[in-house]
Amino acid sequence: MTDIDQSPVSDLRDRKVIDPDGDKIGSVFDVYIDNDTDQPEWLAVTTGLFGTKVSFVPLADASFVGDDLQVPYAKSLVKDAPKAEADGRLSPEEEAALYRHYGRAGDTSSRRPMARGDIDRSTGRDTSGPETDDAMTRSEEELDVTKQTREAGHARLRKWIETENVNMTVPIRREKARVVVEPITDANRDAAYAGEDLTTEEHEVTLSEEVIDVQKHVEPKERVRLEKDVETDEVVVDEQVRKERIDTDFDNKR
Repeated sequence: MTDIDQSPVSDLRDRKVIDPDGDKIGSVFDVYIDNDTDQPEWLAVTTGLFGTKVSFVPLADASFVGDDLQVPYAKSLVKDAPKAEADGRLSPEEEAALYRHYGRAGDTSSRRPMARGDIDRSTGRDTSGPETDDAMTRSEEELDVTKQTREAGHARLRKWIETENVNMTVPIRREKARVVVEPITDANRDAAYAGEDLTTEEHEVTLSEEVIDVQKHVEPKERVRLEKDVETDEVVVDEQVRKERIDTDFDNKR
């Protein structure tokens, strides 16, 4: 007999249910009792983003891991379980479909409908009798809101080549011929009297100039990358919850 078998039904409700990898499946909404054996048989587990979906999981082979309840079924298998209304009863047909889904053998042909497990059947539910206590428990539903991350879009960096005109002014130098006439002085007299008295001559100088020679090269200018920032928005969750109310009714006898 396991700790689960020895635990009262009320101790299983609202516990977090996890799969073999430790991923949260949901929370125990209710426990369904086998009417033939009077033993807990199925867990009704709330799943989905806001816990609005109920999936049924066999209680057999479940175990406590700390305060959590671990079942030997993957989270995806539980969420794909055949739909059954959490209306307090599992019909033999619904139970048979669930057995087949989880690969468990179960003869439900002669079963009575499986019923929801009461919380603490011994006390606090009757209005009279030897097994009642002097108080009743008031309960209410609370929202169990979880968050999951989903893909919201993509951001890409794209690089392309475009051509533009560059207009710049570059100074260049060129040589020009200029005639210089010097008088005869002591400094140039020897050169002036050298040679014959009357001759025919030609003198030539080479003129130079700068020309533009344009070359291109690639120069890295900057590095560009994508970074992610996280911004927080407020999302309003609007859901109905049920609350038990307690009123008094006096029956005075004079």
